[in-house]
Amino acid sequence: MRVAVLEDEGAQADLVVRTLTLAGHNCVPFTTGPAIMAKLRQETFDLLILDWNVPGGLSGLDVATWARAHLSPPPPILMVTARSDAEDIVAGLNAGADDFLVKPIDPSVLLARVHAVLRRAYPPELESRPEAFGGVVFDPLSRVVSVDGEEVQLTAKEFDLALVLFRNMHRALGRSYLLETVWGRNPDLATRTLDAHVSKIRAKLGLRPDRGFKLAPVYSYGYRLERVSDESGGSETV
Repeated sequence: MRVAVLEDEGAQADLVVRTLTLAGHNCVPFTTGPAIMAKLRQETFDLLILDWNVPGGLSGLDVATWARAHLSPPPPILMVTARSDAEDIVAGLNAGADDFLVKPIDPSVLLARVHAVLRRAYPPELESRPEAFGGVVFDPLSRVVSVDGEEVQLTAKEFDLALVLFRNMHRALGRSYLLETVWGRNPDLATRTLDAHVSKIRAKLGLRPDRGFKLAPVYSYGYRLERVSDESGGSETV
């Protein structure tokens, strides 16, 4: 998972980043509210970990409130702060935090809270069972995709990219997020590689409004797949 960490204390930031990186997550640290908000406008993150009191004129609470109001859908939020009064916890949760962790941080507790929040926000996919999105059906086990019952030949990366897009229906996904999710952390690839794969997926799967789907670029951000005929955009196991 891609995690944005707002923490201005160097030792605390290092602890959070090191703990989550060792667990397989990709962390991007920030020290001020304006800095993390600027990046959230440009890139996709699966989780926000926010300290309350940070410099720069905007607190972690302000960032949480802004994220809930302006990101669609907003990523889950874990507040990590020295504030421990009941009214502070209530204020954090009311601002949009999904959980609240009081400093000092115990790495094992941090990791458990992070994974609990992620499980609630992103239920584990049933990897052994096909997933249907209208007439498009993915079989993750055999890595085969079919459209209206007809099998479509996709390369391994095209299959992975298409499945990420369908699982995140109606969610704008940043270029960096897509590259890291499909090609691995810090991929040394030109952005045209992603554009070429998106173009092939659109053509091979017939992702056009008249077929019920729209795969479109999001200016200066990335791509969004929308289900035109059904705004729910949900998947079903079959």
